[in-house]
Amino acid sequence: MTDDVEAYFASAPEPHRTTLLTMRAMLGELLPEAVETIAYGVPTFKVDGKGVAGIGFTAGHCQYLPMSGAVTSALADQLTGYVTSKGAVRVPPDAPLPREILAALVEARLAEIAAAHA
Repeated sequence: MTDDVEAYFASAPEPHRTTLLTMRAMLGELLPEAVETIAYGVPTFKVDGKGVAGIGFTAGHCQYLPMSGAVTSALADQLTGYVTSKGAVRVPPDAPLPREILAALVEARLAEIAAAHA
């Protein structure tokens, strides 16, 4: 964990900060071996140097970044109700992604990384 990561979270307004910190805690539990750093301007969890999950905020929402262009489309049926793009899931500023969805996103990205190294 770096000072830059802490500064990023400290800069988030409420309720964004609480939402981000909730998702951060869940990601920490799902990825205990991950290193937390700043990548692409947001806090990112990396495993073996590969980005697995990023979280950030804008004025109107929070976002989950799967660090892959394929994960959101692969899990589209689980992400109904969320605005998604190839590289992000838009999250309401006052409602973190449920743990089950975070777990599915993380699993899909870890599987993608494993397949690329198989």
